[in-house]
Amino acid sequence: MKCGFEAAFPGNDFSKVKALPATDPKFGDFQCNDALAGAKVLHLPPRKIAEAVYAKLMESKPAFVDKVELAGPGFLNITVSADWLAAQLAALGAQDTLGIPQTGAGKRVVLDYSSPNAAKQMHIGHIRSTVIGNAIDRIFRALGYNVVADNHLGDWGTQFGILIKGYRELLTQEERDNLSVPYLEKCYVLSAAKAKEEDGVWKEACKAELVKLQQGDPDNLALWKKFIEISINEFNRMYDKLGVKFDTYRGESYYNDTMPGVVARLQEMGLAVESEGALVVNLEEEKLGVAIVRKSDGGYNYTTSDLACVEMRVDEYAPERIIYVTDARQQLHFKQWFNIAGKMGVTAKLVHVPFGLMSYQGKAISTREGNLIKLDELLAEAVRRSKEIVLSRTPDCPNADQLAQAIGYGAVKYSDLSHDPITDIDFSWDKALALEGNSGPYLQYAYARVCSLLDKAAAMEARPAETFAVVEPAEKQLALQLLQFGPTVLRAAENYKPSVLADYLFQTAQLYSSFYQRSPILRSEPDVRDARLALCALFGKVLSKGLSLLGIETPKRI
Repeated sequence: MKCGFEAAFPGNDFSKVKALPATDPKFGDFQCNDALAGAKVLHLPPRKIAEAVYAKLMESKPAFVDKVELAGPGFLNITVSADWLAAQLAALGAQDTLGIPQTGAGKRVVLDYSSPNAAKQMHIGHIRSTVIGNAIDRIFRALGYNVVADNHLGDWGTQFGILIKGYRELLTQEERDNLSVPYLEKCYVLSAAKAKEEDGVWKEACKAELVKLQQGDPDNLALWKKFIEISINEFNRMYDKLGVKFDTYRGESYYNDTMPGVVARLQEMGLAVESEGALVVNLEEEKLGVAIVRKSDGGYNYTTSDLACVEMRVDEYAPERIIYVTDARQQLHFKQWFNIAGKMGVTAKLVHVPFGLMSYQGKAISTREGNLIKLDELLAEAVRRSKEIVLSRTPDCPNADQLAQAIGYGAVKYSDLSHDPITDIDFSWDKALALEGNSGPYLQYAYARVCSLLDKAAAMEARPAETFAVVEPAEKQLALQLLQFGPTVLRAAENYKPSVLADYLFQTAQLYSSFYQRSPILRSEPDVRDARLALCALFGKVLSKGLSLLGIETPKRI
């Protein structure tokens, strides 16, 4: 479409002109509404602009155009040619990328997500950062970016004085000999409770252990390292189940020694000033309040840690951007330190991807409410329920356990990823495991149906054609939708929303279902049959690739 605008109005910038998929097939295949936006620049009525572009398009009709129609105040409705569409489908199927543009080639991104606290078991509340972050990770890698996925662990601070004191005096010898994250969590709960006692003796003893750790006491440092190692091993057990991998595990402790230097530079630059014994950066002109960078007791906080962290990441990786996936309650914190980082000279694009809270069956996730479900328990329950579904459909299924894991884990992930990250969501087993509607199992089943169809075709010695022939309306709708896979992946990345891709996959599966119901395949004449098999096979490729970018497996049999 850009060529039509440039031919009609030479000398103007039409780089943003584009044709978008039509909202309704009766308007053609694509629509261009940019004549409306061009009215202010060209000082002409939109209809006149559209007429001029239409005339130029008709003079030398591009190969992809079958028909162009003028509509309304300046809309251009385009119907593409069948030959062009068939060629585009063939090109799409021949690419390993399936049309995903390699816009990230030569660029590096650091992605910070999951970030659980050491010495604590992961629970249902950790699922959002983990699966959203991992999907963004996969999507950016698919676009050609060099991604450094970092798990910024909560592995330093006051809690370790509490843990060390509790480990030595509140755990049994057997518990110390068989130390695990549940024992560490028990140790912390017991020790923290004693620290709240009125005489304050235990609290002071915990502080003393922390000071010793911070000063490098060999015994306390050895215990701390042991706690961290046990924690990471437990986290990795969860990540293995979810298919999540990190390139680095750099917690708060990694940047601890560099924080004094950060504060000193803030002072030298006149950004940090003393206020009531603390050092703060005043951001009131930016309407971001005041950010503390060194507390009145001399300690540092997350703002200081994040500033130290971003400087090291920029120095080591020279990233094009750094993405942080955390809950929405931290938005002010990120706005504050992003602002400070910019003033300190950080030029990498800093992005916060906030996500809403998760509830479970209508109740807030809370320890106090007894609704804090361990992630291990959640995944085990997902597998148990999925296995019941598998066995109800195929009682003698030989790989029921493997299928149940793929379906169960996929259901948990998709129930999150199908929502816009910023929305609060309520986890429901019935919705997550539904075989109809917008769910992970529904899409996995759609893929399995394609595989079954292709197997039946092979048994008849039928094969997908090497060329495509799109004739029927249902075929064309599906074909046009498949061509939008690459642009959709790019849009999901640009908006940091895996839900954009999830929505696309669900819509595509629905169009495939409509095509399958309206267009006989195996009973058609061989030429028609094989052309339709080619469209089915391409749909299967796109669906499988799309689900893999969401971290969801696609079993060939369900």
